[in-house]
Amino acid sequence: MDHTTALLIELGVIILGLGLLGRLAGRMGFSPIPLYLLAGLAFGNGGVRPLSASAGFVSAGADIGVILLLLLLGLEYSASELVTDLLTQYPSGAVDLVLNAVPGAVAAWLLGWGAVAAVALAGVTWVSSSGVIAKVLSDFGRVGDRETSAVLGVLVIEDLAMAVYLPLLTTLLAGLSPAAGGLALVTSLGTVAFALYVALRHGHLISRAVSCDNPEMLLLVVLGMTLFVAGVTQRLHVSAAVGAFLIGIALSDEVAEGARDLLSPLRDLFAAVFFVFFGLSTAPAAIPPVLAPALLLAAVTVVTKIATGWYAARRAGAPPAGRWRAGGALVARGEFSIVIAGLSAGVAPGLAPLATAYVVIMVTLGPLTARWTEPLARRLRRRAPEPPPPRAAPSRPATPAPPRARAEDGHRRGGPTPDGRPSCPVGVGNDDRPGRLSGARRATDGYGTTLSSLFGVPAPGPVTLSAVAPWVSAPATCSGVASL
Repeated sequence: MDHTTALLIELGVIILGLGLLGRLAGRMGFSPIPLYLLAGLAFGNGGVRPLSASAGFVSAGADIGVILLLLLLGLEYSASELVTDLLTQYPSGAVDLVLNAVPGAVAAWLLGWGAVAAVALAGVTWVSSSGVIAKVLSDFGRVGDRETSAVLGVLVIEDLAMAVYLPLLTTLLAGLSPAAGGLALVTSLGTVAFALYVALRHGHLISRAVSCDNPEMLLLVVLGMTLFVAGVTQRLHVSAAVGAFLIGIALSDEVAEGARDLLSPLRDLFAAVFFVFFGLSTAPAAIPPVLAPALLLAAVTVVTKIATGWYAARRAGAPPAGRWRAGGALVARGEFSIVIAGLSAGVAPGLAPLATAYVVIMVTLGPLTARWTEPLARRLRRRAPEPPPPRAAPSRPATPAPPRARAEDGHRRGGPTPDGRPSCPVGVGNDDRPGRLSGARRATDGYGTTLSSLFGVPAPGPVTLSAVAPWVSAPATCSGVASL
């Protein structure tokens, strides 16, 4: 069988199988990404039957899938929204770096792999998979949710940080001089800064030049421009995904909406190919020896990544449920981790298999944590025991009333006051039958007495009870209320 025939048959089997797996996942109510990965593992090197004829096409299709995923994600946001996210989410980026890069560096140090391997493994555990997360957000219908801006801000900061990290790692691996490494860093940063400037200042001109009433022409122009810019940014040691994302934010209004409608089916096709290729590039036999440390590292970084998303979403003003959803969505690692592992494969003998096993675990857990983190947190919060009610303060023994108060107490019970004035009628707010004024009268008696004793000011003269309490028509006066 000639190569073209084998290529067509293999591609037909791959795409048909992806469609069946997608339908199965839809009926089961979860994302099809884990099934795509398992299918890739089954037909990769050392699998059931390796796919050799379509390997080149699948590899190129995987790259296109990542580019389209980031392009469509960029079309959802404008350049001004991106800058706002960067300005508001940079503390979240710092927290992300500390919480998720440190576990990888510590693991490499404990395994005795050296400083360069520690830098490499730190990058593997640090950066989330933009492709996987974009697909998950689209599958779960969360692109327009409030916490998605926080997730996007963290992803963009990570992707832009790769413009600094990858040249730095390449310099460490190649042993370049400080001058050569510094030049690579300056080139990468200048490329990203220039692309952001063009998107912010001249995005409307790009949209006007691309705009076309013919859907076919719009599709070809947008897709061709995106692939070209992605290739140029890749050549300048910046991620191709970052270039595609910047093209997406440069387009706006009707152009962005039309491009989104036209490119969505292509994105779905090539994104599925990307996940299959990810599984195809992993040899199943290399995973068991490093499975235990990979599982331990995965358990730690799942928690740290959820904490990162929770913190970022809280800063963005998302509700508690949205904070947990953001944390679960950020768990997946993917394309950048594989790139880093491929660059540093020769640093330590077990680094590449460990990174591969770790990424397979995390990219499989990513859709699951995105789906179940928030419901699980809500259920645990409901089961948490309620705090006991506050204990009542112990009652203090009553202090003896001053002589004046004891002398005046007789008029509350109907007796005459010491100066011969008539007393309040019995039963109207007196102590024998608690009434509406009894507590207030006691308080004002004490207040008037306190003013007289502290400041030498005589207590105010008597007022009529009906003036203080209009609902009482008794004409009697009350010295106990007089202190009001």
